[in-house]
Amino acid sequence: MTTRTPTQEQIRGAWDAVAARFDEFATPETMRVAEEIVRRADVGPGTRLLDVAAGSGALAIPAARRGAQVTAVDIAPTMIGRLRARARAERLSSLEGLVMDGLALDLADDTFDVSVSLNGVSVFPDISGGLAEMVRVTRPGGRVVVGAFGPLPRVEFITFVMGAAQAAVPGFTPLPADPPPPPFQVADPGVFRERLARAGLAGVSVEPVTWELRISSATHLWNVFTSSNPIGARLVAGLTPQQRTDVVQVLDGMLRERSGGGPGAVLHAEINIGTGTA
Repeated sequence: MTTRTPTQEQIRGAWDAVAARFDEFATPETMRVAEEIVRRADVGPGTRLLDVAAGSGALAIPAARRGAQVTAVDIAPTMIGRLRARARAERLSSLEGLVMDGLALDLADDTFDVSVSLNGVSVFPDISGGLAEMVRVTRPGGRVVVGAFGPLPRVEFITFVMGAAQAAVPGFTPLPADPPPPPFQVADPGVFRERLARAGLAGVSVEPVTWELRISSATHLWNVFTSSNPIGARLVAGLTPQQRTDVVQVLDGMLRERSGGGPGAVLHAEINIGTGTA
């Protein structure tokens, strides 16, 4: 079976389709690890920061709260609409949201002090092109910081759902391991370092951090999984209502086992933070 690389229009449509639920369920959870990336990037008042594939603002919002002059771009107009709404609600006038393709940034060379992307450029079919654009628009001596998932087995909000679906639905096909889906294409730190260096960055480092997801219930976990990426939504799209109910019931048991009886639990996901100097 051959897998065709999606067009940019298809990618835009897929992310637009999940944007409302992404903003509701994924962005609040993602903000916790995003705040760690912003801290590590030493973002402060006056920092000119670009957030590529920004979604609805999980990283851009914390950066603007710290006083940075933030330009946040995403290919999906609905995502940018949600980001702008979040910025207005917090009166963050230093945050600008723009609809833009991360593979062809309509931005001048050497513009930003820091360019960042959290589970954004790392899901691009052409990650090399996305990284090259981030480097291009970052001033010499500025930093490029990219957060990307570590190995799939260490991302529990996905492995829990995959395990529950396999237990509840005979013949369910989980995410492939070889080759892995796009969000895991740089899960290996060595591969990640190589990609960053090839993009022209110096002093490259890749460090793992643990993202803690505070899951309140099996339904909450299902919502986080199915809204966080179009891949997850497509994977379970063919399940019947009864099968979905069965999967959530298994998830409930898994979460209660983890928490010692309660309906919710803290799940962990490994995020590798790659950093280099332009």
